[in-house]
Amino acid sequence: MAPPLYQYFKKQIDSDKILVRINPDTMEGLELLVSSSGHIVQNTRNFDSTIYDDLAFDEFEKGNPIEFNLLLQGVA
Repeated sequence: MAPPLYQYFKKQIDSDKILVRINPDTMEGLELLVSSSGHIVQNTRNFDSTIYDDLAFDEFEKGNPIEFNLLLQGVA
């Protein structure tokens, strides 16, 4: 089985960031909440088919897999 082709989204809120990774096959995802001090909170999520509409409504932009994974690994 091939690895999933994740979709990435992000939003800047003041000096904080929200980054979201979604597996479109299973609708499972991971959310990173990054504070201005660099503290990162990870939340596992199970999305439904309306997530893309919700992200658009909340003005999320397409994200970058490199940025997401560097933050996830604690490198950035």
